[in-house]
Amino acid sequence: MSNYPLSYKLSWLPRLLRPSLGGDSNGFGASKATLIDPPPMRTVRLAFVGDISAVANREAPECDPAISTLLSSADLVVGNCESPIVERPRAAMGTRLGTHHAMSERFLAGALAAAGVARDRLILSLANNHVLDQGIGGFEETLAALSRLGIRTIGTAADGPVQRHAAGSLTIGFAAFTLWRNTGAAPFEERISVRAAEWSREAASDIDLLCAVPHWDWEFRHFPRPATRALAKRLAHSGARLIVGHHAHVVQPVERIGGSVTAYGLGDFLGTALARPPWPARIGSIFVVDVSADPATRGMIAAYRQHFFMRLRAGNHERLVPVEALDGPLKQRVTARLEAIFPALAN
Repeated sequence: MSNYPLSYKLSWLPRLLRPSLGGDSNGFGASKATLIDPPPMRTVRLAFVGDISAVANREAPECDPAISTLLSSADLVVGNCESPIVERPRAAMGTRLGTHHAMSERFLAGALAAAGVARDRLILSLANNHVLDQGIGGFEETLAALSRLGIRTIGTAADGPVQRHAAGSLTIGFAAFTLWRNTGAAPFEERISVRAAEWSREAASDIDLLCAVPHWDWEFRHFPRPATRALAKRLAHSGARLIVGHHAHVVQPVERIGGSVTAYGLGDFLGTALARPPWPARIGSIFVVDVSADPATRGMIAAYRQHFFMRLRAGNHERLVPVEALDGPLKQRVTARLEAIFPALAN
């Protein structure tokens, strides 16, 4: 019932056990850049986090103060809600095995509080392959839980191809969609956006910045596939000045396409695969984008930076620690992996 090609299915387990550095590494940029110099007088800060799940956590995570301070500084935080929010899983066996995702409302609220993310400044995408893991009833329960928590959503078919949300003094248009699904096409596409780069001029009007949030690419690969890079170009040419992707579960590079910026993958914010995945899959990142609010450059990206952290095991939950705070052999391995993906970090 899923739409994964056979070659993807056959490669999934080997890549989970050993995330790959293979692929085309040409043409990517640094993990940080200043695009408007001198910087604008007024900016709005967007902070993007990766996939959020309770699969690897029974309790809320611990967050280093540097991470919570960074997230609390943002006017808007955007992430991917990788697990349906239900009190009692409907797919009980699959949930115990980890093939079906689920998290409780209490867990999500605790995780956000630990990470310093205010609910009224948070947007979560529901456009991902796991959103119907607990059935249609679980999807409806998820919508109700997010509404109770005061969290806005993007990526549902009912809301159209572009959803507008305020970020400080700016209006951001979000076009969230997924290329992948774990269920049949009909029930999935009735509820979740699966259309890439298909928005009308009217749908993208009256916004200061159009941001695409795709759930794309193949998992556990640090470099995006050629088809993913081609889609990024389509999105950029269709007007998306900012593209921030999910689904790979490992960090991926940043690419400049004309005046657009693409962050292909941020890794997981909270573990989605196993309680103790291979260490490269425990590297995550927060992609911070400062957008100009000055009249002459309104809506233009002024600067961006990818902040890297490590998810460390602490009993029944995870600790999120900046890479700079690591030490010993683990820090050496993580630093070497990041330098292989982002060569500018070595300079």
